Amino acid sequence: MLFDVIHFTDYRYSHPVSEAYVEARLTPPRRKEQEVLGHRIEFSPQADTSNYVDYFGNTTTFYSMTLRHERLLVTNRMTVRTRSPEKPGEALALTVAEARQILASSLTDVFDYLQPTPAVPTGGSAMDWARKIFRGSHLIGEALLTLNRMIHERFAYKPGATELHTPLATVWKTREGVCQDFAHVMLSVLRTAGLPARYVCGYIETDGPGKLVGSVATHAWVEVMLPGLQWIALDPTNNQCCGERHVTVALGRDFEDASPVRGTFKGSGTQHMKVRVTMKRLADTP
Repeated sequence: MLFDVIHFTDYRYSHPVSEAYVEARLTPPRRKEQEVLGHRIEFSPQADTSNYVDYFGNTTTFYSMTLRHERLLVTNRMTVRTRSPEKPGEALALTVAEARQILASSLTDVFDYLQPTPAVPTGGSAMDWARKIFRGSHLIGEALLTLNRMIHERFAYKPGATELHTPLATVWKTREGVCQDFAHVMLSVLRTAGLPARYVCGYIETDGPGKLVGSVATHAWVEVMLPGLQWIALDPTNNQCCGERHVTVALGRDFEDASPVRGTFKGSGTQHMKVRVTMKRLADTP
């Protein structure tokens, strides 16, 4: 499928600010399942930018504005062709115990994605789910789909129910939140079960048949590492494996690592941020 994506991040200040600094993880990686045909990031007001690659492989754009301004607009534009990812059938047919044993031999590759973080603690409420779903005799593929479905069914998607730094314990208690929260719940269960997994920030199609939940802003899902160092992507918000309607932008252990836009400003007032995403399908000719 061929998509045109536009992502606006609009900062408005209650009083003019004198400085602003932004880190933008908005450059889509080139992967087997996505071909980037065009991409650019625009900042208004304009200023010099520089790029670097962070620890998790995300191309990060640093923006520095040292002139007085009342508004900052970050616009991310891209044209991407997506393909259905290949499912690692042999790995999915292994038992959970077999998968754990094989992955244990690749500790240097999986270590970061097994560790708890402040945003994604392990144990606690995740322990019961990890024990129930990921018993050693269960097939890893079936267990992953069960976890995906349970989060979708037992947590309510409710914008505004949580804030950026709402503790995961609160999400477990209220059983409501948004895609970021559901991804963090999934990561907590997987890591508690001894399975390496990472957070993915990206976009999903905003129109089309069977409209996806969470498409008006950036979306979040999870990739789980399987034996053979193969990844499978799961979207608990929509209870499905990720496919042609998902575009990956940034990766990390949690939202903090893969946040699409974050920064700071110098001024006496407050800021208000609005985010809007459109990901529209285009006619794709060979």
